[in-house]
Amino acid sequence: MAEKKKRWMSIGHGEYSEIHSEKDFFSVVKSSERVVCHFYRENWPCKVMDKHMSILAKQHIETRFVKIQAEKSPFLAERLKIVVLPTLALIKNTKVDDYVVGFNELGGKDDFSTEDLEERIARAQVVHYEGESSLKQKSTTQVRRNVRQSARSDSDSE
Repeated sequence: MAEKKKRWMSIGHGEYSEIHSEKDFFSVVKSSERVVCHFYRENWPCKVMDKHMSILAKQHIETRFVKIQAEKSPFLAERLKIVVLPTLALIKNTKVDDYVVGFNELGGKDDFSTEDLEERIARAQVVHYEGESSLKQKSTTQVRRNVRQSARSDSDSE
């Protein structure tokens, strides 16, 4: 297992990184057994997804978490039928196995929790998950927060 972790880390697992070309997408998918690829554009919903993906990438070393700008990847977007942004392509063994399209499966709003996204990705068996969120195991006293909530009490973003 330690050897696997070392190999995963050497090819980019454990971090959320951007793929800059469609060619790079194929090499990433070929080098990792499980990949979560966020097709995005520079807008609020995609930034919300970015925050959750950054957290999950650190929690799930076994899976590679990447993003690619959909508008700069027309071949991929068309081939994978990416219409709504954000869309997560859940890839196992070089094949797109499932999609998380927009926020519909996550409550339909942008205030879903990272745990909700983790559970959804786990249903596609792209991350290892044993019923209890890996995030919940870290701290039992921490209040479940979404990415829009501010730590400041005088903020109007809550």
